[in-house]
Amino acid sequence: MAHWLVKSEAAKYAFADLVRDGKTVWDGVRNNTAALHLKAMKVGDEAFYYHSQEGLEVVGVARVVTEAFLDPGDPAGRFVAVELAPVRPLKSPVTLARMKANPALADMAMLRLFRLSVSPVKPDEWAAILTMAGER
Repeated sequence: MAHWLVKSEAAKYAFADLVRDGKTVWDGVRNNTAALHLKAMKVGDEAFYYHSQEGLEVVGVARVVTEAFLDPGDPAGRFVAVELAPVRPLKSPVTLARMKANPALADMAMLRLFRLSVSPVKPDEWAAILTMAGER
């Protein structure tokens, strides 16, 4: 199983919205690198759910329930979407400031390529964030 981090503006679609809806189509990704990450996602992979713009924190865990399919909002048919379902909120959100201060996360893709809305998370990074959230 691979791990990922997905970003959403809390005002547009917060983790609480995902919990309420039970699942959602993760679409609208137009960056080529982020789109490649969507294409690599497999059913069962898990993703940290990060609130961007406001909060700036990892707040929950989601699971890929449908692998890449053509993004219905892309008339050119170049980009894909996946479906995500909520797994659980984190016991304690992990802020961007705390992530940046943790040496174990220094090479994390999300911190190096901050504008990407979808990025991979290495197993040791996944474990570090779970520890920071009080889950280990």
